[in-house]
Amino acid sequence: QGALRESGGDSVQTGGSLKLSCAYSGRLVITSCLGWFRRALDKTREGVAAFERDGSTTYSDSVKGRFTISNDAANNVLYLQIDNLKPEDSALYYCAARPPSAVSPRCIGRPLDANAYNFWGQGTQVTVSS
Repeated sequence: QGALRESGGDSVQTGGSLKLSCAYSGRLVITSCLGWFRRALDKTREGVAAFERDGSTTYSDSVKGRFTISNDAANNVLYLQIDNLKPEDSALYYCAARPPSAVSPRCIGRPLDANAYNFWGQGTQVTVSS
């Protein structure tokens, strides 16, 4: 039905950059809206960037201007470019899929609401040292 697999996490210095990848497959995932989430140690899961069905993007205030979500639909790979990394960006980063709505031209729920997503990858670790 669907699968997602993240890669690209690493340990980097403050101010550095990373590009995370998420290879996805399966009809249910391919027709969904995709997003990135993260969970830092001892914190709740946080939505950081996501697509809507029309291709528009949503970013959390904490990453706006530093994170860029993109999608290579031809090759089924979702990306998250992370620039100017800060120690507070250290977390396990997940990609996830949110199903399309049957009654509107959008996907269900809100783009950065984890409860709206029904397919998840295993995560890739990003660690930022000062």
